[in-house]
Amino acid sequence: MNRGLKDGEDGGEILEKEVGEFMTPISQVIYARPEETIGMCRMIMAKLGVKCLPILSSNQVEGLVTARDMSQFGLEATEKGGKKHYLSTISERVGLSHTSTSMAEPPRYLRSHMQKPLFINLGLAELPHPFKTAESCGMNRRDFGAGEVTQDADFSEDANFAIKISIPDTTTDEPRDLLYAGVADGVGSWREYGVDPREFSHRLMAECENLVRESSCKQKKKKRCQKTTAVVDDFRTLTPAELLGKAYERVKGDDIVGSSTACVAMFDGVRHQLHFSNLGDCGIVVLRHIDSNVAGALKRESRIPRELRTNDLRVNFVSQQQLRSFNHPYQMGWTGKDVDDKEEKLFETADECCTSSIQIRRGDIIIMATDGLFDNVELEDVTKIALDWEKKNEFIKRGDMAERETRWRQGSSMTLKSSEVVGDLASALVERARENSLNKSKDSPFAILAKENDVMWTGGMPDDCTVLAMHIVGEKA
Repeated sequence: MNRGLKDGEDGGEILEKEVGEFMTPISQVIYARPEETIGMCRMIMAKLGVKCLPILSSNQVEGLVTARDMSQFGLEATEKGGKKHYLSTISERVGLSHTSTSMAEPPRYLRSHMQKPLFINLGLAELPHPFKTAESCGMNRRDFGAGEVTQDADFSEDANFAIKISIPDTTTDEPRDLLYAGVADGVGSWREYGVDPREFSHRLMAECENLVRESSCKQKKKKRCQKTTAVVDDFRTLTPAELLGKAYERVKGDDIVGSSTACVAMFDGVRHQLHFSNLGDCGIVVLRHIDSNVAGALKRESRIPRELRTNDLRVNFVSQQQLRSFNHPYQMGWTGKDVDDKEEKLFETADECCTSSIQIRRGDIIIMATDGLFDNVELEDVTKIALDWEKKNEFIKRGDMAERETRWRQGSSMTLKSSEVVGDLASALVERARENSLNKSKDSPFAILAKENDVMWTGGMPDDCTVLAMHIVGEKA
């Protein structure tokens, strides 16, 4: 513990010293440029024996690259996100506080690629637990037996919302389109206490939508008042975590008992960004075509030889799910009264969401869903279903990105076709989730993870399932 200490010093004395005695002067800081290669940065870091480099562009710090960044950059997104890897790697992480964290502007070196705004077409599909009825939810049955399965989404404890708004852009004074969307999964065990789990999750999403509408009205009112020199209170765009937090306070204020996991996202097409906050085991997956012919080695699919690959649609991002333990996700809730839960915390808050921002590109497919999808469908199958949907509707032909780029340059975005069929992608995913959930002969992702946590479970995991499928296009539908 005391290696490197001077004679007569101990660890306590070192901790009392000022950082200024040990810091590297700014004139001696080594940095890299955004256009430099990973190999060059790695060589510099190895020679200097340092584990991070600041990235400078035109005398402005754009970010940091660390040794960990480079080691993880070669990993598949599926190896860094999801439920399993949250349990095995960062289960203690609770995310950033929405009260002190702002959403970053895109780095300077990316702005040249963001000349035109992007737009989003969205499709929704949902199915309830297959054996849920008005008389009995059937959540704990394992001997389901024969008979028709439930199709009525009114029985589902999942909830969702999606709303597009237009607000004035403070930097350009032009209208700025935003899409807010979210999913929530009510915790079914509340039925044991005579509480309908649907009420909390549905009300939470409804209040999220109400808050977005109200914020949009305030922004427009502020703009009108500015033109007439009237004074109004400053009002800024709600972040997803703020939205969840404010919606929860309303639900709690109306004494709605229950609890729910939730994921809320905001898509900003002008800045090409998706901002999201996730609490629990809902999640977001971003699928992107990455051309292996031109991609760097760290982004290239290496497990399958190039000649055997028929496409380059890849899982580019998977959100981390948050769990206290296996099958015990983070959740926000209300028991009907304030409880002193210092010894054993009952619920989490919006401050504890896993909050992040993702740079989005034209052609990306974004899947936001409850755990009914991720517990039953492997991400490789999600990717295959999305690719089949793209090919069927000719958004991509023969896996050829060059053909798509040519079509875009010629002004054909196929955005109207996208808006008409994106719901089919959502439907295909929920139907596959239900099919797999009823399959007792093949272990689902849930069953595999259960066995790794010493829980004997075989086959699928029947559950409510909600999917929001989003297709990023270059023109408004």
